[in-house]
Amino acid sequence: MNIVSDLLPFCEQPISTQVLLGLLSDYSRPYDKMQEMVQQGYILQIRKGLYMTTAKVSAKMPEPFLIANHLYGPSYISQDSALFHWGLIPERVYEITSVCFKASKRIYTQNTSYNFTHLPKAYYAIGIQSLDITSNQTILIASPEKCICDKIITTAAVNLRSKKQAMVYLVEELRIEKDRLRELDLREMQNWLPACPKQSSIKVLIEAIAILS
Repeated sequence: MNIVSDLLPFCEQPISTQVLLGLLSDYSRPYDKMQEMVQQGYILQIRKGLYMTTAKVSAKMPEPFLIANHLYGPSYISQDSALFHWGLIPERVYEITSVCFKASKRIYTQNTSYNFTHLPKAYYAIGIQSLDITSNQTILIASPEKCICDKIITTAAVNLRSKKQAMVYLVEELRIEKDRLRELDLREMQNWLPACPKQSSIKVLIEAIAILS
């Protein structure tokens, strides 16, 4: 095995144990070789059963959003991370936030915190986009509409009871510009209402944004 050349095709993806075992099929003790590759600094263990290559293989590595998708799933990028990615909020986010339909969980690995928040499966499945973030990396992320809904639904202190309260939360607390709110697909959001937790808050949200149009 030529470690660098064999690992190079996987440098931009999290690598499962199964993939590594396929690369190490000629070894009688592949798990020992895998551990040796970790010790030699060619791969890093992200979590049990999941690895990534290091700069000894290539300067190209998986983006944190892609790692999040693989780290605990099924899951998709949402809440503050997605809001910042879509340019809806001005503050950079240093914890990678995701939504899943398994139990909520926070994982700290490779100097990054990944936070996964549970939402019901029927609601989880709507408003997810597949997005190319590099030529070789595709992630699952909430649409602009969905990440706003997710933010409201997963923030315990937020219960929107009036259109005025909704606009204060969106514009003053989250600091989303009104022009960006006008771009949202309210018809799509309306279609989600039957599956939405905090349905009354999301209904008020839609009504508040509709006034801007």
